[in-house]
Amino acid sequence: MFQAVSLAIILLLTVIDKLTKYAAVSTVKIDGPKEFLFGLFNFTYVENTGASFSLFSDKTEILSVVTAVILVIGFVVLMRKTFKSKFINAALILVLSGGLGNLVDRIAYGYVVDFIEPLFVKFAVFNFADCCITVGAFMIVAYEIFEAIKERKKKAESK
Repeated sequence: MFQAVSLAIILLLTVIDKLTKYAAVSTVKIDGPKEFLFGLFNFTYVENTGASFSLFSDKTEILSVVTAVILVIGFVVLMRKTFKSKFINAALILVLSGGLGNLVDRIAYGYVVDFIEPLFVKFAVFNFADCCITVGAFMIVAYEIFEAIKERKKKAESK
């Protein structure tokens, strides 16, 4: 049951990513940027051939292979229920969803469609998949920090 629910959530988040990218392609690519959320963001169309912040631009094939390997490992870990923590599994689902969404773009188009541009800070244009990856990664880091602090307290109390 866990595996089926996990795969359904990954599929749902990947579909949301594809729908938001389709909206960007079908509107913003044609009509140009549009402000949204009270002018905090621009809905902007960008073709990103690299990774985050356009790192490794024009290395789509390498990024696709690396992403595919990471996704396979991640799916195996998730399906085997390697982690007992529901929090970590949720984080992994987010990371896998985002990675899959961006991999589909790289394979289909040779680039990733980015469309969310913050106007309140100088930052890269990103997409829904990037949000999933970032939130999932932060959840993993936060969990590991929390667990390390908990373990330190436990060791200090046992002395």
